[in-house]
Amino acid sequence: MAKHLRVVVVLALALAAATPILAQTAVASGTRPHVELLASDRLEGRQAGSQGERLAADYVAAQLARVGARPVPGRPDMFAPFEFTAGSRDGGSQIVVTRGPAAKTFSARDQVQALSFSDDAEVSGPAVFAGYGLVVPGSQNFAYDSYAGLDVKDKIVIVLRYFPEDADQQTRAILARYSDLRYKAMAARQRGARAMLVVTGPRSPNAGETIPMTFDTALAGSGIPAASIGREVLDNLLFPGGQALEEVQKALDTGNPHVTFPALEELNILLKTVVVRERQTSRNIIAYLPATTPIGGVDKPWVALGAHYDHLGRGSGGSSLASAQDRSAVHYGADDNASGTSAVLALAEALAGQPRRRSIVFTLWAAEEIGLVGSAAFVAAPPIPLDQIAAYINFDMVGRMQDNRLIVQATGTSPVWTRLLERVNVAAGFDLTVQADPYLPTDSASFNQAGVVTLNFTTGSHADYHKPSDTADKINYEDLDRLVDMAEALVRLVSDADEAPPFTKVDQPASRGSIAGVRVTTGTIPDYATEVKGLLLGGVTGGGPAERAGLMKGDVIVEIAGQTIANIYDYTYALELLKADQPVKVVYVRNGERRETTLTPVVRR
Repeated sequence: MAKHLRVVVVLALALAAATPILAQTAVASGTRPHVELLASDRLEGRQAGSQGERLAADYVAAQLARVGARPVPGRPDMFAPFEFTAGSRDGGSQIVVTRGPAAKTFSARDQVQALSFSDDAEVSGPAVFAGYGLVVPGSQNFAYDSYAGLDVKDKIVIVLRYFPEDADQQTRAILARYSDLRYKAMAARQRGARAMLVVTGPRSPNAGETIPMTFDTALAGSGIPAASIGREVLDNLLFPGGQALEEVQKALDTGNPHVTFPALEELNILLKTVVVRERQTSRNIIAYLPATTPIGGVDKPWVALGAHYDHLGRGSGGSSLASAQDRSAVHYGADDNASGTSAVLALAEALAGQPRRRSIVFTLWAAEEIGLVGSAAFVAAPPIPLDQIAAYINFDMVGRMQDNRLIVQATGTSPVWTRLLERVNVAAGFDLTVQADPYLPTDSASFNQAGVVTLNFTTGSHADYHKPSDTADKINYEDLDRLVDMAEALVRLVSDADEAPPFTKVDQPASRGSIAGVRVTTGTIPDYATEVKGLLLGGVTGGGPAERAGLMKGDVIVEIAGQTIANIYDYTYALELLKADQPVKVVYVRNGERRETTLTPVVRR
């Protein structure tokens, strides 16, 4: 710990010297120095696993230590490391194309490259061409099935990348939704194919090129080997009779899935795919201020405050909303979420010198931007018992207040929140918007699923969200400091109360927005952070279809409505096949035992 502190002190002094405004505003604002340091060029956007994120973690830990916070009991320091999947790379895939007695082998990455979601495997079989490999579910009232009339069982399916180029706008809009390569892989797998090869056709952008490995945080593959192939391999996949692929693609590009073309006779393929999923380590920061009076007999003697401190780095993770020319620039993340981190640090300083009936634990999360991974790791292996936490209060994007409007979410998790918020807002004077829903895309959701009373503060989104333009000069520091004052008063009320806030399980509102256009909901909440074949449930929504079907946190769904499920992507696509109020069979695994139940989806309004 002492080594980290020395490093951080040097860093902080260097940045302070380079940025005089830090010293000038330290007295005026308790949050501004933290935001300006965390959102500086030196930290390069704090991407999970990066040097910038490590520097940010060191700084945050040093600031907590400065005000007297200490590691939680049983831990040697404030850092709680965890592993996550940071991306994928090809580890040496290979393809052998055989026609009659002749065989050609390709291994160069510009000729064969595994897709990021591919399984590792070595398979062989006859080849079959399946056009664009598109299947549109019947729920869309639009008929398109590239596999109609094709037998692909135990074969290597070859499909075109993208979707028909010349179809009318309405048709293109529908087909585009189902052109994701994961969806194409699932369609091939569901029909018994051994593998899928993707060709960037001669009429498509990047014609003849293999597809670069993309950032993919999925811990499990798609259940099928999948790779893209380049121009030289393509030259060995000729149709009999001299028909060129360009002719076939031109016919398919009209939007007609029933184009006829010769079979790839006497063509056999051996495919070996090797995907190296790159594991990295990030660190949550966990520290606490102990209660100043004996906690014997105190109901749930912990109050937790938290925010995620990571961001998007240089936008390589796929979540950037910047224009193409700005996407590789530093994404500073001043509001998302240097603002929330600074609020927690300012609260630690404010609470350090005050009496406390409960211990206050400060939790700063890593890897939130790739799926709440840090907070999920905490909940999965909590350093303090979750049933001893009176409440968890989260701060996510709290620095861009407009028109005095403050949004407080997850108030439905306890009946005390509305009364307490009204009380502390008398002095703060915010135009308060209260939202009961705790099913949020932020770290408080991890605690809600564990049965902990939660609350989330935010000032809402804005035009700079997930762009390099989310910079420290745009933060409304005066209102951010006011928010900290209000939160401090709230924390003191919770900390000093005789009884902890009672937990209320909230039914997920039917009005929540749909995912990828899905029109029904099953009431399942995926766990994104654990490596498993299938869909691991992080929880189920109160009163929802999954809960009524008997599903619960920890179950792994492996099949729904006859569709095998290898991961979250399969599950999302499978929802397209479901209809409201029509029961479907769900196969799931609980404690190693395979079980079945019937689930009835409901409409998403």
